[in-house]
Amino acid sequence: MRLLVIRHGQTAYNLEQRYLGALDPPLNATGIRQAEALRDSLPGDIDILISSPLLRARQSARILAQGRPVEIEEAFRERHVGVFEGLTSAEAQARFPEAWQRNITRQWQAAPEGGETIAAVFERVGQGLERLLRRDPQATVALVAHGFVAKVIRAIALGDRRDLFDWQLDNAQYCELQPSLPLARFDTTLNDASTESI
Repeated sequence: MRLLVIRHGQTAYNLEQRYLGALDPPLNATGIRQAEALRDSLPGDIDILISSPLLRARQSARILAQGRPVEIEEAFRERHVGVFEGLTSAEAQARFPEAWQRNITRQWQAAPEGGETIAAVFERVGQGLERLLRRDPQATVALVAHGFVAKVIRAIALGDRRDLFDWQLDNAQYCELQPSLPLARFDTTLNDASTESI
C-alpha cells in the first residue's frame, strides 16, 4: 500500500502549544490555508481518503477531498491525554507535578489520569491499519490524522519505534509509507527519559 499519512492543519491549541488529544476545536484561519496549500501538492492518484473523526482532521480532509468522499475511521483519532488536555507543558507540570516527574505521557503502560496509554494507542491504530491493508493492499490511501497517531503509524509501518518521540510531522504535512502485512507489534516497555511534550 502507498500510504500518505497527513497531519491536520493548525488549530488555536496547536498555535499555543497545548495538549490537544480528544478535544475537538476547529482549524484556525492558518490551518485552513495550510490544508488548501497541501491540497495542491498531494499526488493526484489517491484511491481512498480517510479521516480521523475529530473535527480538525475532518475539516482538513474535506479541503483535500475536492468533492471526493471522505471515510471516517475511529481507529485514527488522536491519543487522549486525560487531565493534561488543554494545558501547556508548563501548566501540566505545575498542576500535576508528580505525574510530570514520572514523565507520564511517555510511559508505555501509563498515562495522565483519564488518558490513554501508548500501548493502547499502538493497539488501536494497528488494528485500524490492518483493516485498511486487508481491504485494499494495493491502494494509494491518504489518511488525515494527528501528530501522535502519525508517529504510531510510522513506527508500525517501519517496524521501529526508536525515534517515536524525536520524529514529528508538522501541521498540514505528510509522510509517505508502504506498510504491508504482517504489521510490526511492540510488546516491551519504552525507555525514553525525555520530558518534552508529545
